Amino acid sequence: MIRIAVELSGESPDLGRAEAIAAAEALGGHAVEASEDGSLTAVDLPSDGDAVRLADRLALARRCLRPVGRRDGADVVFRALPAGSTAAVRRLGRPTSGGQDEEVRRLGRAIVEAGGRIDLERPEHRFWIRPGADPVLYEECGTVDRATPARRRMPTLPFQRPVSLPPRLARVAANLARIRPGDRVVDPFVGTGALLAEAGLLGARLYGVDRDPEMVRGALRNLAHLGVGAEEMIVGDAGTVALPSGGTGFDAVLTDPPYGRASSTGGEDGSALVARVLPRWAAAVRPGGRVVVILGAESEPLGGEWRRELAVPVRVHRSLTRRFCVYRRAADVTPTRG
Repeated sequence: MIRIAVELSGESPDLGRAEAIAAAEALGGHAVEASEDGSLTAVDLPSDGDAVRLADRLALARRCLRPVGRRDGADVVFRALPAGSTAAVRRLGRPTSGGQDEEVRRLGRAIVEAGGRIDLERPEHRFWIRPGADPVLYEECGTVDRATPARRRMPTLPFQRPVSLPPRLARVAANLARIRPGDRVVDPFVGTGALLAEAGLLGARLYGVDRDPEMVRGALRNLAHLGVGAEEMIVGDAGTVALPSGGTGFDAVLTDPPYGRASSTGGEDGSALVARVLPRWAAAVRPGGRVVVILGAESEPLGGEWRRELAVPVRVHRSLTRRFCVYRRAADVTPTRG
C-alpha cells in the first residue's frame, strides 16, 4: 500500500473527508486510523498510479500528495531528482505567497543547489510543505480538476430546471456509494439526472425512475449530452412501478428525493414519500451494497439490516440544508424483489 495525503478544498471538511475515504475504498484502498490534521486526510492506496485515479474522482479536494520526508531531509529528496529537472515549492494553505515565505525560498535554493531548476508555471515536480513545528515535505502526485464540473452545471445542459443538485455535490454522493466501473446503480427519483450522470462518468450501469415523463426524457437528454447512456429509464411511481430488468442485486441506490408538498411529489409529503419508496429499492441492493440519499428533516428511512455510516449536513442552495446520508447493507442478507 502507498500512503497518500488528500488536501481537502475546505468547502465542507466533514463531507470532503468522507468522500476521500470512500473514493479510496472504491479503488481498493482504505482510510488511515491516524489520519493527517487540518485540511489533509491520509489514505492508503494499492499503487502510485491510483493517486492519479483518486484525484480524477474527487470533487471536494485540491490535490493528492505523497509524503517524501521531513524538511531537514529535503536536500536528499532534491538530489534524487533527475539532473536538470524543474520543480516548484509551495506551502499548504498559502500557495501564492512563496516569494515572501523564507522557508519556501530556502527549499527553492536547495532545489537549485541539487542541480534542479525552478519553474512556477509548469514544473515537472511540485512540492508542498506542511507548516508546523516539524514540517513535512510532500510531492504532488495527482491534481483535482476543479474546472470541469462547472461545465456540467444546469445552465450548460440541454434540459434545465430551476433547482438541481450541483455536479460537485452529485459527484460526492456518487463517491460515497463507492461506485466502481460496471456497478449497477439506480435512482428512484431521477429528476434532471444529476446523480446518474456522475455515477455514469465513474463507469456505472444506470437505471432510473421518475413519475414525470418529461423529467425522464430530459434526464436522458442530459445524460447523452455528457456522453453517458442508461440501461433502463422508467416512467412511474417509484413506490409501485415494476423494478427494472434484473431488478435485484443493485450495487447502490443513489438518490435525492423531492421534498415538500410540491408537484414533483404529487402532493405527497416528502418524508412520507421517502418512507414509502426508499425501503422498497433498498431491498433490491446486494449484500454489502449502499444507499446514498440526500435528506431534509431528521429521519431514519432504513433500519433492520441497514447501518447508517454517515450523516453530514450540507448547505445545498442558499438557505436549504440537506443531509448526505450513507447506509450500508449487512453482508449476510438476500436481496428481495419488490
